[in-house]
Amino acid sequence: MTIEIIHTRSDGTLIEGSAKGDGVYEIVRQHGFRYFPSLGQLGIRQSRDRAAKTWYINAAAAALREAGFEVNVQIDESDRRSFAEAEADRVERAEGRAERFSSYADNAATRSESAYEHGHQIADGIPMGQPVLVGHHSERRARRDAERIDHAMRTSINEGEKASYWSGRQRAAEGYEQFRKAPRRTLRRIEKLQADLRRVQKWQRGESAGGSGRDITNPDTVQELVIRHEELTEEIAYWEAVIAEAEKNGFKVWSKTDFKKGDFVRRGGTWFEVLRVNAKSVTIPHIHNGIGGGVVRASDNKLDGWTWLLTYDEVFGRRSAEEMEAALAASTTQ
Repeated sequence: MTIEIIHTRSDGTLIEGSAKGDGVYEIVRQHGFRYFPSLGQLGIRQSRDRAAKTWYINAAAAALREAGFEVNVQIDESDRRSFAEAEADRVERAEGRAERFSSYADNAATRSESAYEHGHQIADGIPMGQPVLVGHHSERRARRDAERIDHAMRTSINEGEKASYWSGRQRAAEGYEQFRKAPRRTLRRIEKLQADLRRVQKWQRGESAGGSGRDITNPDTVQELVIRHEELTEEIAYWEAVIAEAEKNGFKVWSKTDFKKGDFVRRGGTWFEVLRVNAKSVTIPHIHNGIGGGVVRASDNKLDGWTWLLTYDEVFGRRSAEEMEAALAASTTQ
């Protein structure tokens, strides 16, 4: 029997040639492989759209060969899908999860209601305040009814909790795309991706980055850096398009050009005076000065000169010093 361990970025790492009961699963599960019921195959979880986890693959291949299997390993990093395709697939799978979780929640809610009604039907047949008549011929039935009522009520509560749990999972799955594309979160993601891209570019030039370097005399390393460069470039372009769409819909992307020293910036429900304008943030009085207050000036800094860096993705508004004075004057006359 020949076992094929195949990795592509588009499909991840999967095993072909294995059948239930052949002993392969028992061997490879110790090396990061799991069974995927939806595919009917063994594979490594979260290996799609990523470089091959060769330490898992090689360890599994060695263990299989030692057990007498013939093993062929194929790794093709160039076979990949675009980031847009991968993201669309993730959104589609989230929609599928939402549908399943909705069904689970409905079923649990139905069972909870049924158990509740069943318990009350039994209770309705017992006179109000009727005690268990010890020694009477009705004692056994009364105790049995009490147990059935208790079981029904516990079942109703447990199933109700399940319904609530699955409803929460459903809402999370339904909100996946909105969560992913939230503008402020997307801006932070773009910044991280751009930092990753700069690191890759340094490695491609043979420079150190992030405290480490890459051996660019190794063809496999060169290929991986080329692919990673392409992936990051694609992903950044995708999220930048998301931000562009958000701007069309009224979202404001704040930057250094929007502020000067002495302006006021809104964080949450508090306005802070801008002490300094930086490339990626503004320096404001420490946010603890704003507890319980609507406006915090430089002169209000009561924490021994402590300051706070407010990144532009955390900004919710701007006022010039003149606009702030006018707003404060208007509020006092109302």
